[in-house]
Order: sequence, then C-alpha cells, then structure tokens
Amino acid sequence: MSGGPLRGRTAVVTGAARGIGAALARDLSGRGMRVALLGHEGERLRDLADALPGPALACEVDVTDDAALARAAEAVRAGLGTPSVVVANAAVADGGLFADSDPARWRRIIDVNLTGSAATARTFLPDLTATKGYHLQIASLAAIGAAPMMSAYCASKAGVEAFAHSLRAEVAHQGVAVGLSYLTWIGTDLIHDADRHTVMRELRGHMPWPVRNVYPVDRAAARLASGVERRRTAVYFPRWLRLGQPLRPAMPSVVTRATRYYLPRLQSREPLPPTDLLGGGGRADAKATTRPPT
Repeated sequence: MSGGPLRGRTAVVTGAARGIGAALARDLSGRGMRVALLGHEGERLRDLADALPGPALACEVDVTDDAALARAAEAVRAGLGTPSVVVANAAVADGGLFADSDPARWRRIIDVNLTGSAATARTFLPDLTATKGYHLQIASLAAIGAAPMMSAYCASKAGVEAFAHSLRAEVAHQGVAVGLSYLTWIGTDLIHDADRHTVMRELRGHMPWPVRNVYPVDRAAARLASGVERRRTAVYFPRWLRLGQPLRPAMPSVVTRATRYYLPRLQSREPLPPTDLLGGGGRADAKATTRPPT
C-alpha cells in the first residue's frame, strides 16, 4: 500500500488519539504518509505516533484554541513538511432531551465540532493552497437526517456540512479539493460509552435496520483513506448511506412521527437523564504541546 499517490506526503488528522482518527492515522501511515496527530490526549497521541510505521508527530492541542492550532501547524511544517491533506475529525457528543441539556456542554459540542473544524481549516488552508491539497471534513448521518436527543451533535454536523460546501466553492479555483464524509454508528469509544446510557441505547435501538447497526472502525478508516487517496467530494460508510441523500426532504417528518410514538412510552417507563460528554472527547483545558517526529 505504501507505494501509492500518498507516499511521502504529510497529513494532519485531528481527534487522532482514538476511534476513527487513530484508525485513519494508522491507515494513512501504512500508505506511506507522514502523519501529524492532533488532539487533547497527549499520552495516547504519543503512543500512537511511536506505533505508526512511518514518521509521525504528536501535537496535544484543543482545536478551539486558534493560537495553539497555529503553534501546532508550525511544528508540523518544521517536523514533517507542508501538509497536503487535512482531516477535520475532532468531535464530541452527548445525549438527552434538549430541555434538560446543560447550556455550557451544548455550547462546547458546537464549539469543538463546528468552530473547531473551521479553525482547523483556517489554520492549514495556506498549506493546502501551496500544495493544491485536500481537506476532508468528517460529517455524519446526523447531517443527512437529524435525530432526537442529540440536538447539539446534529446541529454541529449539519453545520460542518454547510461549511465544507461553502469552503469547496471558495477554494476550487486554487486547486484545493474539499471532501465530506458521512458515517453512521462506528464502533469507537464514543459509541461504547453511549451504550451505557439508556437514552442513547434507546435512540439507536429505535432506528431502522441497518441504520442502528454498529460498523467496524478499521473498515470505516479504510474507506476514508481511499477517499483521501482519490480526493473524493463525498465518502460514505457504509456505502448504502448515500441512499439517504435523495430521502432528506422526507426525513424530518418520518423522524417526528416515530418519536411521537416511542418517546412518551419511553419516558413513562424510566427517566432519561442527559449524559456527560461521551468517549474521550471534550476536555476544555487541553494545552498545546508537541513532540519531535518519530
């Protein structure tokens, strides 16, 4: 795999400490890329950098911190070279009814998922312009059809979809390609953590097959890496997810009808307390640090 078109190029992956970000970093490194790992879990990032087959750099950074992102970008350029691929993957989520949601946590989800994605693009856009590179924005099934009890996450993913479309139109003439990936439930720490909470188990359990299924993270990463290699405008995993695009106008009414049926019954059986931030994401006090290439 290492002899392909990505060999010798530099990629930046945010949210790289675990889950999809870590799996994608492993796949891209296996294809011969130098990989910069950005995230807020420094020890995990450094362990992953040590384990990758090619040159890697761990940068502990909060993607909502513009100054820290700028410092990380300088470290990437100095340590690995000018990036030609940027994957905006960092994201957090919670579950629960909007009426019961914590305002600070709701804002944090929007800040990480939407504002952090835009800050990542802004920071590395000069590099992508110089290399005529590729920016991949990780979106979600939630951008195609919003679900109840995940209002902040769904709003943020709809936002990053619109942002990526707008960015693509602005930079296409400069030779920069912008892609969107649409993923459903992937077997990451976030999903495993979510399944401990009644509200999240019930949300996924009431979705139709095969939407409620959980899919392997390595297969999702391989699809994303292939999309990076081909500079795809859209990457779907699983592939059938693309069938949701023409159904988008009908989805809000379908979801509302279903929720009207099962949500009152669910609430009558047991309380649905909101969750905290799920998985490993969301720590707001991260400090930007770097490590030399391994």
